[in-house]
Amino acid sequence: MAMIKLKKSVIPSCDVGSLGELGRLVKSTCSVKGIGAYKIGFELVIPFGMENVVKTIRKLTKLPIIYDHQKAGTDIPEMGGKFMKACRLADAVIIFPQAGPETEIAWIKAAQQAKTKIIVGGEMTHQAFLKEAGGFIDDDAPKRIYEIAASMGVADFVIPGNKPEKSMEYAKLIKNKIKNPVFYSPGLITQGGGISDLALQLDSWHAIVGRAIYEAKDMKKAAEEFAKEL
Repeated sequence: MAMIKLKKSVIPSCDVGSLGELGRLVKSTCSVKGIGAYKIGFELVIPFGMENVVKTIRKLTKLPIIYDHQKAGTDIPEMGGKFMKACRLADAVIIFPQAGPETEIAWIKAAQQAKTKIIVGGEMTHQAFLKEAGGFIDDDAPKRIYEIAASMGVADFVIPGNKPEKSMEYAKLIKNKIKNPVFYSPGLITQGGGISDLALQLDSWHAIVGRAIYEAKDMKKAAEEFAKEL
């Protein structure tokens, strides 16, 4: 069952420094048509705690909350269950299982046992990530990550919004493995990706937008403009 009711939406990435800023961001955008969920990360959860962050959002909206640990899934396999327990207040978690297939399998199983929606990412948006671009990660690693996840019944995937050609390769690979996958993309606007680049090519896709919304003078207007591009 899809977590987000909309086939395509904008997900504000709430990488702000205080609960007050979080409240203003959510209040400004939660009524905008096309907002599908909110993504929270360590900048809020480490200093203020998951419970307080979730409470702040829940006072204003019932939209899904996605926790992105930036980056989870990079520890030993046995930590998966502990991570899912710690994230139980979120509606979904994002993992980038760069620690290898045993960790990926264990963490996906932990999420499934905890009945937590899991979203799996393979390639990140920044430069010098894969070996071909000067990074540490094998060039075929993202494909292997996506293939394992799809084989385990995962239906939700992060693909890089500022690398549309690569993202469509990953989307095709995943679609050959499972029916009706759901895609999410960061790397948009301030990192160079355009919303329409993938919105026009994928049936179920959600644009994760951070600074271009929460640093805007009018957050509601910015969210509305991005939602129109879907």
